[in-house]
Amino acid sequence: MTTRATRGPRRRTVVALAVVLMVLAAFIFRLVDIQIVHADEHVAQGVNDGNLGTTRTIEGTRGDIVDEHGTVLASSVLVYDAELSPLVIEQVENDPKKKPEIPWAEASERIAQVTGDDGAELRAAVEERLAENPESQYLPFAKGLNTEQYLELRELDLVYLHMTPRSVRVYPNGAVAGSAVGFLNGSGEAQYGIERMQDQCLSATDGEVTYLRGQGGVKIPGSERTTPAVDGGTVQLTIDSDLNWYLQQMIAEEAKKQGAQAGSVTVVEVATGKIRAMAEYPTVDPNDIDSVSQKYWMSQIFADAYEPGSTFKPVTAAMVIDQGAATPLSSVTAPSREVFPNGAVVNDPFYHPVYDYTFAGALIDSSNVSMSKFGAKVSAQSRYDYLQRFGVGDATGVGFPAEQQGLIHDPNTWDNQTLYTTTFGQAFTVTPAQIAGAYQALGNGGLKVPLSLVESCTLADGTVVKPDSPEPEQIVSEQTADQVNRMLENVAVQGGLASAVEVPGYRIGMKTGTAQKPDGKGGYKPGIYFTNMAGIAPIEDPQYVVLVTLDEPTKIRTSAATASAFQKAMTQVLKTYKVAPSSQPMDELLPKFD
Repeated sequence: MTTRATRGPRRRTVVALAVVLMVLAAFIFRLVDIQIVHADEHVAQGVNDGNLGTTRTIEGTRGDIVDEHGTVLASSVLVYDAELSPLVIEQVENDPKKKPEIPWAEASERIAQVTGDDGAELRAAVEERLAENPESQYLPFAKGLNTEQYLELRELDLVYLHMTPRSVRVYPNGAVAGSAVGFLNGSGEAQYGIERMQDQCLSATDGEVTYLRGQGGVKIPGSERTTPAVDGGTVQLTIDSDLNWYLQQMIAEEAKKQGAQAGSVTVVEVATGKIRAMAEYPTVDPNDIDSVSQKYWMSQIFADAYEPGSTFKPVTAAMVIDQGAATPLSSVTAPSREVFPNGAVVNDPFYHPVYDYTFAGALIDSSNVSMSKFGAKVSAQSRYDYLQRFGVGDATGVGFPAEQQGLIHDPNTWDNQTLYTTTFGQAFTVTPAQIAGAYQALGNGGLKVPLSLVESCTLADGTVVKPDSPEPEQIVSEQTADQVNRMLENVAVQGGLASAVEVPGYRIGMKTGTAQKPDGKGGYKPGIYFTNMAGIAPIEDPQYVVLVTLDEPTKIRTSAATASAFQKAMTQVLKTYKVAPSSQPMDELLPKFD
């Protein structure tokens, strides 16, 4: 039997236990609320409030740039910057209770062996830093260490050695297509080329880790929250880097041989408009941009606009034939110098007696007088419209940084001279890319397919994004293009450079151009030219356009300077893409004279 005396203490014990349990339950509930139910809110509040919150950035990796076969042209790698804490070195060396396993004298030598430094100089740097500031905890001594070096140093397990990772851009193929690829500046910002053009695809999105710290800086369990980084996408180009490498070596050699300031080779696939090579000399090596003048940091194939000269005479032929104003066998009477009724004076590049030139012959001998007379059969407005459709005065659609559109004036403003000079490639400007685009249309049955340099962007999640491209446009009829191509083949076979440009086993069509360079005073520099040669092969079944340019050659100042480079380039292109030799014989030669 329970007495009244024993019931009182027991009741008090039960009540006290209940109170304790209630308080404990409240603590548990609050702990669950803080660390589980509303953990994210509390972490965010702690971080935002300052002292207890820590945020660390997780760097995303910039995407790769690869060629049409997947060969890496640009990539990002992780490197490490190493630093020492002089104060901690002194503390552990002088504290008998914290003696490190490896004394500083030995550790400095082992560090130096990994980084390629001198151990004595490293020790001296630490002593000098402590003499300047006994509390110094920061002495950087090695930058850009690779992963192997990082692991070797980490194995030393030194409390005073710290290594910070960072991402750097590398270009494994160096200058190969360097002007096309572009580069980043010291702040990691895209400069020029594909790096800039495709920056949105290539750029990474950084993530972050946030957590709360307790007393002594200890991370509070359960407080860590991670937002992962999103790496950049991979940009695949249409370029064949092996072909580009060969053409770069070749054009550099040819430019030097001809004493030219610069040179380039542009290769375009006829059916698709894809640029298969952009070889330039000089060209930037993105790993060492200061190795060339800043002028060559951008691609001259897109940035140089000049009067094309005779390489645009086939375009004049196309517009005249397409309008039904002449055929390849139509003829005009042409001396080597003509004074037209409006007072314009046109000279041929060589002296000759009065000839009855056929249209084909005018193209073969590159007669300015004859082309002026044939071109005048079409109105100025109509010629202007055709030139625009062939790409003059308009960007190629590639979207390349620093691309020039070229310039052509409204035909209502053409003076007496311009009325004729526009028929043989003067009084308007184009880029090498625009010339290659015009020949692509001629080779493709008159169907102009916009040039392209980017195949795709593959995002980090595997999504493949194809670039938008303007629709192809039929700018002349297929019959017109076929007739012009036949004329171009006759230029290759009957022209003065026939033996120099011949590609054994293949029928080709081509046209030279010797463009005068403006002197900035309304005239031209005497004896100074921009020479170029454009061609299509095989001409009976066009597959590739090749354009070769030389800027101010001095050994040979005519377009003959480009003949050797053109022959080598065309030969290599047909070999690279395993184009079958021509099996159909050439049609009967077109007559030069009536």
